[in-house]
Amino acid sequence: MRPTAFSRPGRFYRGNIHTHSTNSDGLLDVAEVCRRYRERGYDFLALTDHFVGACNYPISDTRAHRGDGFTTLIGAELHSGPTDAGELWHILAVGLPFDFAPSHTPEFFPVDGQETGPEIAARAVAAGAFVAIAHPEWSGLTEADMRSITSAHAVEVYNHGCEVECDRASGLHAADLLAREGRRVSFIATDDAHFAHGNNDAFGGWVMVKAAENSPEALLEALKAGDMYSSTGPDFRDIELLEDRVKVQTSAVGAIILQGEGNATRAAFGDGLTEAEIEFGKLAESPWLRLTLIDANGGKAWSNPIWRN
Repeated sequence: MRPTAFSRPGRFYRGNIHTHSTNSDGLLDVAEVCRRYRERGYDFLALTDHFVGACNYPISDTRAHRGDGFTTLIGAELHSGPTDAGELWHILAVGLPFDFAPSHTPEFFPVDGQETGPEIAARAVAAGAFVAIAHPEWSGLTEADMRSITSAHAVEVYNHGCEVECDRASGLHAADLLAREGRRVSFIATDDAHFAHGNNDAFGGWVMVKAAENSPEALLEALKAGDMYSSTGPDFRDIELLEDRVKVQTSAVGAIILQGEGNATRAAFGDGLTEAEIEFGKLAESPWLRLTLIDANGGKAWSNPIWRN
């Protein structure tokens, strides 16, 4: 069995789906943000400015910057509240329509009378968006918070801006908790770039999306289907689950790690490793499996959880 990202026709396109401009709290305007990602060889970008009243509830229009092998998806970072920590929710919505109704979020803090995080997430999904829970570690989300967003397609497992600014980049533990409870959510890695530190908070985390073409419609469909992997450096070439082992082909890495439910792991190590067959061992009964790659520079890549049935 191959995950659909490696079995369906198409090719992988590299994109960042969490970014900010001067339409909210980013330091660069829309045109310059798009130019920088195009210049770096990205295939697509979603600008996700903060959807709050203080910024006039922006849904940034990037359509004029499509072309020559580069496309954009329309989105926003939605906010409502409160979380268990008393903070605003941060929820990515990519593929959002321009007429998405504003929430009651006048500022960057919770106020009375707001819809809940689960409610605004569900409303975005109903409007046709791909929805992800943003930076769970940075947000201090509890297990109850994570469980409550039942409509999300994905969890942000790496946020480069949070890595650079405060060493709170990961969402893997939160995503694994959801998988343990049977939630079939995908993983995404992003920049959350504001360009507040030059380029230091940009070009550090991305998704590789398998789609028939580099169009907003095809990319959005693939994101919702989970046809992608996430990376800060290395690449997956192929993943195949056999009866008692997994076969993996990758770019050159130093470690290929197999994880699943519980604390058991299996791994292959080597210099310039590009393929491995890893037996399931104690993971043979895990209902889901996922893979992590680590290259010589410390870059990582994560497969989505692969459900056995």
